[in-house]
Amino acid sequence: MKKTILLIHTGGTISMAMSDEGAVMPNEENPLMQESSKLDSLASIIEMEAFNLPSPHITPKEMLMLRNLIIDKVSEEKIDGVVITHGTDTLEETAYFLELTTDLSIPIVLTGAMRSSNELGADGIYNLMEAVRVAVDEEAREKGVLVVMNDEVHLAVNTTKTSTSSVNTFQSPQYGPIGLITKSRILFHHAPIRRQYVDIKGLSKRVAMLKVYAGMEVDLLDVVLACKYDGVVLEGLGQGNVPPTVVKGIESLIERGIPVVLVSRCFNGIAEGVYGYVGGGKMLEDLGAIFATGINGQKARLKLLIGLNKSGTPLHLKDFFM
Repeated sequence: MKKTILLIHTGGTISMAMSDEGAVMPNEENPLMQESSKLDSLASIIEMEAFNLPSPHITPKEMLMLRNLIIDKVSEEKIDGVVITHGTDTLEETAYFLELTTDLSIPIVLTGAMRSSNELGADGIYNLMEAVRVAVDEEAREKGVLVVMNDEVHLAVNTTKTSTSSVNTFQSPQYGPIGLITKSRILFHHAPIRRQYVDIKGLSKRVAMLKVYAGMEVDLLDVVLACKYDGVVLEGLGQGNVPPTVVKGIESLIERGIPVVLVSRCFNGIAEGVYGYVGGGKMLEDLGAIFATGINGQKARLKLLIGLNKSGTPLHLKDFFM
């Protein structure tokens, strides 16, 4: 008996076409909506379009809409898995948002394309079929939100876009993919040891993110305070260090109850409080800064945003980021 897959389209390059002038543009009608017959041999497909947006246009508001749509559909009828087509620029952020805000046992799989629908070597339909294959695979259950591209399966918590144009752009630094896709099977070779779930109803809080650089000026943190952000993520140097010029700004934010989360701007490694000099991670930790373990800046921003918007009892943010 075929499994039932909820297929949700959101736009992105996978649904776009290249014009005669060479510009990749959205179609008025998503061409993927005409391709569902190719998936019939894999699953019974329930297909819908949530929205048709280039991924830089997607905000946490759309991510929450997508989350609510999935929860509603799964509660209404028997669905064995969810596949979402999405633009690649913010795909990892939507995937991570869904990872933190859903607690379903069925697979949720995101996929996209690096070449638009009418380009030579277009990869959209191929990636979509692979994503459906993963979603119907019994071993994909209980592994959290997944990203499928270029014959690989990645965890939403680990994967990131690493190339502006290569078809193998999605990689998981330090960890690698959790599965490989061959012509005949899906081979999973490891699985997550824990997941986190946060119940949210809305997104009233705001979180900023800044990349730290040599000689960074403190007035940037003054802007965070003046614009009344509810939290800030800093992509720090090395293991989570900052120039001494911005320490006062960090201290001022923390004193006012605005959480400051540190990650590293490095591609690999984990940010932690090690150095005790002025601006060093240990000093910042002693001031009350929080270190995010094993995620990049854009994901730390979403995690803090979700944590601050949690329904009911507030989270202990330091424990949440461990």
